[in-house]
Amino acid sequence: MKKIELEYQIRSSSSVLFSRLSTASGLAEWFSDNVLVDGSKYTFVWGKTSQNAELLAIRPLESVKFKWLENDEPSEFEFNIVMGEIIEDLSLIVTDHVDEEDEPDVIKLWDASINRLRKAIGS
Repeated sequence: MKKIELEYQIRSSSSVLFSRLSTASGLAEWFSDNVLVDGSKYTFVWGKTSQNAELLAIRPLESVKFKWLENDEPSEFEFNIVMGEIIEDLSLIVTDHVDEEDEPDVIKLWDASINRLRKAIGS
């Protein structure tokens, strides 16, 4: 598994962006069709397919970290909100773990997901 970090510029406030990364309703707007939450267990639903993840860490207005539960390999993914120091632009850093041969497809998937996120928040 290879760790990748993707950076996206987002025109939004950190509070609006964080709500889309940390709540079931916010994640269902762009990441999956539906999200069910039971304590720290999140079930992400895409059509007839679902995948379970555990919420590992959350830092308000800064980051959210999940771990897929069905995978044997390290399979964490994380969202970090970073504010630029000079021009105060907002960046979303997505950290994921991928098989090297799947990296181009995973990047395309994240790009498409982040485009949906931008539309959801009007960015």
